[in-house]
Amino acid sequence: MKSLRKGIGNRKEVESYYDNWSGSYDKTLYQWDYKAPLQSVNILRKYIKTKPKFILDLACGTGLFINKFLRAYPDCICDGSDISRKLLDISKRNGKYRYLYKKSFENKIKISNKYNVVSLIGAMTYCNNYQLLFKQVSYYLSKNGYFIFTHRLDLWRELKFDNILEKLTDFESINISRPLNYLPKNKDFGSDIKIKIVLLKKK
Repeated sequence: MKSLRKGIGNRKEVESYYDNWSGSYDKTLYQWDYKAPLQSVNILRKYIKTKPKFILDLACGTGLFINKFLRAYPDCICDGSDISRKLLDISKRNGKYRYLYKKSFENKIKISNKYNVVSLIGAMTYCNNYQLLFKQVSYYLSKNGYFIFTHRLDLWRELKFDNILEKLTDFESINISRPLNYLPKNKDFGSDIKIKIVLLKKK
């Protein structure tokens, strides 16, 4: 396995990487003490006052985030997308999603209804065009809908991500978490690589 810290490569390489990892994906992340899904749900519970009816989970993987999300919002209808067919197959078997789309989160999904929440947990590392992503998320969301995502702090600093957030016209910032450990028991990450969890609200 290539280092997740350094990056994997182009889109085809990312797809192949996660397909090959799919059989041990959940077990490995558990061993690495990956807590971003639960931490993200806790932020939603703190700031969202109305229970969401529809959520779109981008880069959904095997559904680690949505499993935690549904414990807080069991009646919400969940759709998901991911670049890896094998991860989507696992999500399909788990039965938590209504619709699953085999797409990179940077590719637009044709939707039949607007969503109250869009999530992108653990995948912003792979974003090549932030302006396009935020435009698409705005399209997916209903008015006053929420976008929650994680981003690595090392890339945040490198990209001057605060400036990117400040220039958004469709969203207001609700909460940006303190730096949190990402994969603390992964030798390439340890306590060096941290994340922030961001909650935005569509105007």
